[in-house]
Amino acid sequence: MGLNGAGRLAGKVAWVTGGGEGIGAAIARAFAREGAAVLVTGRRQAPLARVVAGIERDGGKARCLAGSVTDERHVRAAVSTARAAFGGLSVVVNNAARGLFETPLYKTTDRAWRELLDVNVTGVFRVTRAAIPELLKRRGGSVVNISSSGGLVAVPGGAAYSATKGAVNALTRSLAVDYAKRGIRFNAVCPGLVDTPMAASLLNDRKRAAQVLASYPLGRVGKPDEIAALAVYLASDESSWVTGGVFSIDGGLTAR
Repeated sequence: MGLNGAGRLAGKVAWVTGGGEGIGAAIARAFAREGAAVLVTGRRQAPLARVVAGIERDGGKARCLAGSVTDERHVRAAVSTARAAFGGLSVVVNNAARGLFETPLYKTTDRAWRELLDVNVTGVFRVTRAAIPELLKRRGGSVVNISSSGGLVAVPGGAAYSATKGAVNALTRSLAVDYAKRGIRFNAVCPGLVDTPMAASLLNDRKRAAQVLASYPLGRVGKPDEIAALAVYLASDESSWVTGGVFSIDGGLTAR
Protein backbone atom coordinates (compact mmCIF):
# COMPACT_ATOMS: atom_id res chain seq x y z
CA MET A 1 0.00 0.00 0.00
CA GLY A 2 1.05 3.59 -0.33
CA LEU A 3 0.32 7.11 -1.47
CA ASN A 4 2.52 7.05 -4.56
CA GLY A 5 0.30 5.09 -6.93
CA ALA A 6 1.05 1.62 -5.61
CA GLY A 7 -1.93 1.14 -3.29
CA ARG A 8 -4.94 -1.13 -3.57
CA LEU A 9 -7.07 1.83 -4.68
CA ALA A 10 -4.52 3.51 -6.95
CA GLY A 11 -6.19 5.45 -9.75
CA LYS A 12 -9.60 5.48 -8.08
CA VAL A 13 -11.61 8.54 -7.06
CA ALA A 14 -13.80 8.08 -4.00
CA TRP A 15 -16.59 10.16 -2.47
CA VAL A 16 -17.22 9.55 1.24
CA THR A 17 -20.30 11.15 2.79
CA GLY A 18 -20.34 11.85 6.51
CA GLY A 19 -16.56 11.97 6.25
CA GLY A 20 -15.72 14.45 8.98
CA GLU A 21 -15.47 12.05 11.92
CA GLY A 22 -15.93 8.49 13.09
CA ILE A 23 -16.28 5.75 10.50
CA GLY A 24 -16.42 8.17 7.56
CA ALA A 25 -13.16 9.88 8.48
CA ALA A 26 -11.46 6.51 9.02
CA ILE A 27 -12.62 5.35 5.58
CA ALA A 28 -11.42 8.55 3.91
CA ARG A 29 -7.98 8.21 5.49
CA ALA A 30 -7.73 4.50 4.64
CA PHE A 31 -8.74 5.13 1.02
CA ALA A 32 -6.12 7.85 0.68
CA ARG A 33 -3.43 5.60 2.17
CA GLU A 34 -4.33 3.04 -0.49
CA GLY A 35 -3.85 5.55 -3.30
CA ALA A 36 -7.35 6.91 -3.96
CA ALA A 37 -8.14 10.57 -4.42
CA VAL A 38 -10.89 11.32 -1.91
CA LEU A 39 -13.73 13.81 -1.71
CA VAL A 40 -15.13 14.02 1.83
CA THR A 41 -18.47 15.66 2.49
CA GLY A 42 -20.48 16.34 5.60
CA ARG A 43 -22.49 19.00 7.36
CA ARG A 44 -19.62 20.82 9.11
CA GLN A 45 -16.64 22.36 7.34
CA ALA A 46 -14.13 22.32 10.22
CA PRO A 47 -13.93 18.54 10.76
CA LEU A 48 -13.87 17.94 7.01
CA ALA A 49 -10.97 20.35 6.64
CA ARG A 50 -9.06 18.52 9.39
CA VAL A 51 -9.50 15.20 7.62
CA VAL A 52 -8.30 16.68 4.33
CA ALA A 53 -5.32 18.36 6.00
CA GLY A 54 -4.28 15.08 7.58
CA ILE A 55 -4.52 13.23 4.28
CA GLU A 56 -2.53 15.89 2.45
CA ARG A 57 0.06 16.00 5.22
CA ASP A 58 0.62 12.28 4.64
CA GLY A 59 1.00 12.81 0.90
CA GLY A 60 -2.51 11.92 -0.23
CA LYS A 61 -5.04 13.74 -2.39
CA ALA A 62 -8.30 15.02 -0.92
CA ARG A 63 -10.92 17.73 -1.18
CA CYS A 64 -13.91 18.56 0.99
CA LEU A 65 -17.31 20.14 0.54
CA ALA A 66 -19.68 20.97 3.38
CA GLY A 67 -23.38 20.29 2.97
CA SER A 68 -26.13 17.79 3.66
CA VAL A 69 -27.22 14.71 1.74
CA THR A 70 -30.75 16.05 2.26
CA ASP A 71 -29.92 18.90 -0.15
CA GLU A 72 -30.03 17.96 -3.81
CA ARG A 73 -27.97 21.03 -4.76
CA HIS A 74 -25.17 19.94 -2.43
CA VAL A 75 -25.22 16.41 -3.79
CA ARG A 76 -24.94 17.65 -7.38
CA ALA A 77 -22.18 20.08 -6.38
CA ALA A 78 -20.23 17.23 -4.79
CA VAL A 79 -20.31 15.26 -8.04
CA SER A 80 -19.16 18.35 -9.93
CA THR A 81 -16.35 18.88 -7.41
CA ALA A 82 -15.10 15.31 -7.79
CA ARG A 83 -15.19 15.68 -11.56
CA ALA A 84 -13.36 19.00 -11.58
CA ALA A 85 -10.74 18.05 -8.98
CA PHE A 86 -10.07 14.43 -9.87
CA GLY A 87 -11.71 13.66 -13.21
CA GLY A 88 -14.82 11.78 -12.06
CA LEU A 89 -15.87 9.08 -9.62
CA SER A 90 -15.19 5.38 -9.27
CA VAL A 91 -16.15 4.70 -5.64
CA VAL A 92 -18.96 6.04 -3.45
CA VAL A 93 -19.33 5.43 0.27
CA ASN A 94 -22.74 6.33 1.66
CA ASN A 95 -21.84 6.84 5.30
CA ALA A 96 -23.85 9.91 6.33
CA ALA A 97 -26.48 8.91 8.88
CA ARG A 98 -28.46 9.95 11.92
CA GLY A 99 -29.25 7.84 14.95
CA LEU A 100 -32.32 7.54 17.13
CA PHE A 101 -32.00 5.14 20.05
CA GLU A 102 -33.77 4.44 23.33
CA THR A 103 -36.93 5.89 21.83
CA PRO A 104 -40.02 3.65 21.76
CA LEU A 105 -42.00 3.92 18.57
CA TYR A 106 -44.98 5.53 20.29
CA LYS A 107 -42.66 8.35 21.40
CA THR A 108 -41.16 8.84 17.94
CA THR A 109 -42.46 12.05 16.40
CA ASP A 110 -43.35 12.53 12.76
CA ARG A 111 -40.51 15.03 12.52
CA ALA A 112 -37.91 12.59 13.90
CA TRP A 113 -39.18 9.85 11.58
CA ARG A 114 -38.95 12.12 8.54
CA GLU A 115 -35.45 13.31 9.47
CA LEU A 116 -34.19 9.75 9.85
CA LEU A 117 -35.65 8.73 6.50
CA ASP A 118 -34.35 11.84 4.75
CA VAL A 119 -30.74 11.26 5.83
CA ASN A 120 -30.45 7.49 6.21
CA VAL A 121 -32.51 6.34 3.22
CA THR A 122 -33.32 9.23 0.89
CA GLY A 123 -29.79 10.55 1.33
CA VAL A 124 -28.40 7.26 0.04
CA PHE A 125 -30.87 7.45 -2.85
CA ARG A 126 -29.89 11.05 -3.73
CA VAL A 127 -26.15 10.44 -3.60
CA THR A 128 -26.33 7.20 -5.55
CA ARG A 129 -28.63 8.65 -8.19
CA ALA A 130 -26.23 11.54 -8.74
CA ALA A 131 -23.15 9.32 -8.81
CA ILE A 132 -24.33 6.59 -11.18
CA PRO A 133 -23.76 8.58 -14.41
CA GLU A 134 -20.17 9.27 -13.35
CA LEU A 135 -19.59 5.62 -12.45
CA LEU A 136 -20.95 4.55 -15.81
CA LYS A 137 -18.51 6.89 -17.57
CA ARG A 138 -15.73 4.83 -15.99
CA ARG A 139 -17.47 1.64 -17.07
CA GLY A 140 -18.29 0.71 -13.54
CA GLY A 141 -17.29 1.19 -9.97
CA SER A 142 -18.17 0.34 -6.41
CA VAL A 143 -20.80 1.73 -4.05
CA VAL A 144 -20.39 0.85 -0.38
CA ASN A 145 -23.36 1.63 1.84
CA ILE A 146 -22.62 1.86 5.55
CA SER A 147 -25.67 0.29 7.14
CA SER A 148 -25.91 -1.21 10.63
CA SER A 149 -26.41 -4.44 12.52
CA GLY A 150 -29.68 -2.73 13.42
CA GLY A 151 -30.80 -3.40 9.87
CA LEU A 152 -30.41 -7.13 10.51
CA VAL A 153 -31.54 -7.64 14.10
CA ALA A 154 -33.70 -5.68 16.50
CA VAL A 155 -32.27 -2.77 18.47
CA PRO A 156 -34.35 -2.24 21.62
CA GLY A 157 -35.83 1.24 21.48
CA GLY A 158 -34.45 1.77 17.99
CA ALA A 159 -37.27 0.63 15.71
CA ALA A 160 -37.22 3.75 13.53
CA TYR A 161 -33.45 3.64 13.09
CA SER A 162 -33.51 -0.09 12.35
CA ALA A 163 -36.22 0.45 9.74
CA THR A 164 -34.00 2.90 7.85
CA LYS A 165 -31.03 0.55 7.87
CA GLY A 166 -33.15 -2.37 6.74
CA ALA A 167 -34.23 -0.20 3.82
CA VAL A 168 -30.59 0.53 2.96
CA ASN A 169 -29.85 -3.20 2.85
CA ALA A 170 -32.81 -3.84 0.54
CA LEU A 171 -31.83 -0.92 -1.71
CA THR A 172 -28.27 -2.25 -1.89
CA ARG A 173 -29.40 -5.69 -3.06
CA SER A 174 -31.79 -4.27 -5.66
CA LEU A 175 -29.22 -1.92 -7.16
CA ALA A 176 -26.63 -4.70 -7.23
CA VAL A 177 -28.92 -6.69 -9.52
CA ASP A 178 -29.96 -3.70 -11.63
CA TYR A 179 -26.39 -2.57 -12.38
CA ALA A 180 -24.40 -5.81 -12.35
CA LYS A 181 -24.16 -6.02 -16.12
CA ARG A 182 -23.10 -2.36 -16.29
CA GLY A 183 -20.16 -2.88 -13.99
CA ILE A 184 -21.31 -1.11 -10.83
CA ARG A 185 -21.10 -3.18 -7.66
CA PHE A 186 -23.21 -2.40 -4.58
CA ASN A 187 -22.50 -3.78 -1.12
CA ALA A 188 -23.59 -2.91 2.40
CA VAL A 189 -21.52 -2.97 5.57
CA CYS A 190 -23.39 -3.54 8.83
CA PRO A 191 -21.32 -2.50 11.86
CA GLY A 192 -22.32 -3.21 15.41
CA LEU A 193 -21.39 -0.83 18.20
CA VAL A 194 -18.35 1.19 17.12
CA ASP A 195 -16.39 3.77 19.11
CA THR A 196 -17.63 6.91 17.34
CA PRO A 197 -19.18 10.23 18.40
CA MET A 198 -22.64 8.76 17.66
CA ALA A 199 -22.02 6.10 20.32
CA ALA A 200 -20.34 8.40 22.83
CA SER A 201 -23.28 8.80 25.22
CA LEU A 202 -23.62 5.03 25.53
CA LEU A 203 -19.93 4.27 25.82
CA ASN A 204 -19.44 6.96 28.46
CA ASP A 205 -21.95 5.15 30.68
CA ARG A 206 -19.92 2.16 31.82
CA LYS A 207 -22.87 0.25 33.21
CA ARG A 208 -24.99 0.61 30.08
CA ALA A 209 -22.02 -0.14 27.82
CA ALA A 210 -21.24 -3.32 29.74
CA GLN A 211 -24.86 -4.45 29.40
CA VAL A 212 -24.80 -3.89 25.65
CA LEU A 213 -21.39 -5.50 25.10
CA ALA A 214 -22.53 -8.61 26.96
CA SER A 215 -24.36 -9.46 23.71
CA TYR A 216 -21.11 -9.36 21.72
CA PRO A 217 -19.19 -12.65 21.67
CA LEU A 218 -15.89 -10.80 21.17
CA GLY A 219 -16.76 -8.69 24.19
CA ARG A 220 -15.60 -5.30 22.96
CA VAL A 221 -16.62 -2.29 20.93
CA GLY A 222 -15.47 -2.00 17.33
CA LYS A 223 -12.97 0.54 16.00
CA PRO A 224 -13.57 2.84 13.01
CA ASP A 225 -10.40 1.57 11.34
CA GLU A 226 -11.80 -1.97 11.41
CA ILE A 227 -14.85 -0.85 9.44
CA ALA A 228 -12.59 1.09 7.08
CA ALA A 229 -10.58 -2.05 6.32
CA LEU A 230 -13.68 -3.82 5.03
CA ALA A 231 -14.67 -0.75 3.01
CA VAL A 232 -11.22 -0.75 1.36
CA TYR A 233 -11.71 -4.35 0.28
CA LEU A 234 -15.17 -3.67 -1.15
CA ALA A 235 -13.92 -0.59 -3.00
CA SER A 236 -10.92 -2.40 -4.45
CA ASP A 237 -10.65 -4.69 -7.46
CA GLU A 238 -9.97 -7.54 -5.03
CA SER A 239 -13.74 -7.73 -4.54
CA SER A 240 -14.56 -7.75 -8.26
CA TRP A 241 -16.90 -10.77 -7.84
CA VAL A 242 -18.66 -9.32 -4.81
CA THR A 243 -21.95 -7.51 -5.25
CA GLY A 244 -25.25 -7.50 -3.41
CA GLY A 245 -23.52 -8.48 -0.20
CA VAL A 246 -24.66 -7.37 3.24
CA PHE A 247 -21.68 -7.83 5.50
CA SER A 248 -21.87 -8.07 9.28
CA ILE A 249 -18.91 -6.62 11.13
CA ASP A 250 -20.12 -6.68 14.70
CA GLY A 251 -17.98 -8.72 17.04
CA GLY A 252 -20.26 -11.72 16.53
CA LEU A 253 -23.49 -9.95 17.58
CA THR A 254 -25.63 -11.24 14.69
CA ALA A 255 -24.12 -14.73 14.85
CA ARG A 256 -26.14 -15.53 17.97
